[in-house]
Amino acid sequence: MASAAAPAWTPERSAAGANNPWLIVAIISLPTFMEVLDTSIANVSLQHIAGGLSIDTDQATWVLTSYLVANAIIIPISGWLSDVIGRKRYFQISIMLFTLSSLMCGLAPDLTTLVIARILQGIGGGGLAPVEQSILADTFPPNKRAMAFAAFAIVVVVGPVLGPTLGGYITDVSSWHWIFLINVPVGIIAVVLVHLLVDEPKAVRDARDRLLARGIRVDYLGILLVALGLGFLEYTLDRGEREDWFASGTIITTAAIAAISLASLVVWELTHPEPVVDLKLMRSRNFSLTLLIMLLTGMILFGTTQLIPQMLQQVLGYTAFQAGLAMTFGGFATLAMVPVAGRLSSKIDVRFLIFPALLVQAFALWNMSHLNANITFTDAAIARMYQAAALPFLFVPINAVAYVGLPQTKTAQASSLLNVARNLGGSIGIAASQSLLSTYRQVEQSVSVERLNPGNPLYNDWLAQAGQAIGQPAGGNATLALLYQEVQRQATMLAFLDVFRTLMIVILVIAPVVFVMRAAKAGGGPSVGH
Repeated sequence: MASAAAPAWTPERSAAGANNPWLIVAIISLPTFMEVLDTSIANVSLQHIAGGLSIDTDQATWVLTSYLVANAIIIPISGWLSDVIGRKRYFQISIMLFTLSSLMCGLAPDLTTLVIARILQGIGGGGLAPVEQSILADTFPPNKRAMAFAAFAIVVVVGPVLGPTLGGYITDVSSWHWIFLINVPVGIIAVVLVHLLVDEPKAVRDARDRLLARGIRVDYLGILLVALGLGFLEYTLDRGEREDWFASGTIITTAAIAAISLASLVVWELTHPEPVVDLKLMRSRNFSLTLLIMLLTGMILFGTTQLIPQMLQQVLGYTAFQAGLAMTFGGFATLAMVPVAGRLSSKIDVRFLIFPALLVQAFALWNMSHLNANITFTDAAIARMYQAAALPFLFVPINAVAYVGLPQTKTAQASSLLNVARNLGGSIGIAASQSLLSTYRQVEQSVSVERLNPGNPLYNDWLAQAGQAIGQPAGGNATLALLYQEVQRQATMLAFLDVFRTLMIVILVIAPVVFVMRAAKAGGGPSVGH
């Protein structure tokens, strides 16, 4: 358990060695950015993958599901793996596995090969972000840690924003194979740079030697419960909407296995002397609350990152590239605010950064809930920019303050839990948003259809104008078909607005918990352990 007597930061755990620490930030961020970007790129290219492999779109979704399940399983145990294998060695293994499996994905001749390659890619990718975060936390003293995590914020926030644009461009001008093959040269460069310039600090080596000397007690049951709990939970969230949730026996089964496994995991890990996932860290009030806020942030970021391009394509007829381009302008706002958030996080009580940032998120969603089916490209880009500008003021202070007061030997475990919260929040956000969208669309369409009758003068006027425009009788089949198409379009748009409104309410309900946190700055403040 974190203790108030936890040792202060020491440079002996820095991965910079004789090099500039900021050079290390650039090097270790490269493979993580590659992984985050790849995840969002693959989402855009599903239809192209389905066409290239002669499968339907539902079968192609296994390309996403297989990766997410493998990723969800490996992330929580990546902290333990880095302690046992060695942090630098585990980071290099993860990069190499991700790179080689990316090559397999790009060359895959059929769906089975591609899914196997994606599972391996998920295992490799799951070890990147947690290790990067633990390296950053150890390499920089608390008063400089916020700026280091500002660089990490660029990776995790801008990656999903640029993904749809880059994915749309690649699939438009080339083939889906290249969304995976572009990782290969990046991965090779990253492995070489990590090998040459990133140090395995003596303090980290000594800690591993002590662990090996007393013998490693492998928490086999903990690993099994993590695999069952998070693996089946990820499957439930990713496939639930397609299989009509609990109307499906499969989803009922996977949800039950996930619930039982996760409940058992909590009991087992809290009593195990050497847990694979150190849940005792959550006894720290601040760390637990940062996990909750990270979960919420993941929900909003990934939920809206999928919803907005989907709205632009389904309602306004944008191509994947055009929709991604509208999102990219939000990335510029994020980039502009990242250094500001980094500087303020080390000087201001983070509660007074996180709470206003959540309110700005709520305002951005309120603004999105007032869009309409006739918005311009500029309207969509500006709506996203409001939201994107506030994201660094969530990610930077959350990541920076989460380690305050925790023993340095626990940074790898803390990083793993933070990434679990972010990814799980993203999966929940996407699943909940899509489920709500489907429900709201049915409600809005039902309400709209009730108003369409000859007794409504607006109904008659619309038919007359539409019939005149297309040269068909007002009550003809062609005019009625056009009306039905427009009703569906408007109902879909209203459903998106309803989802944005619901997400806004969720933020407003959870935001006040920020003030339950103890006052703390990323550059110091009280220990969060107790």
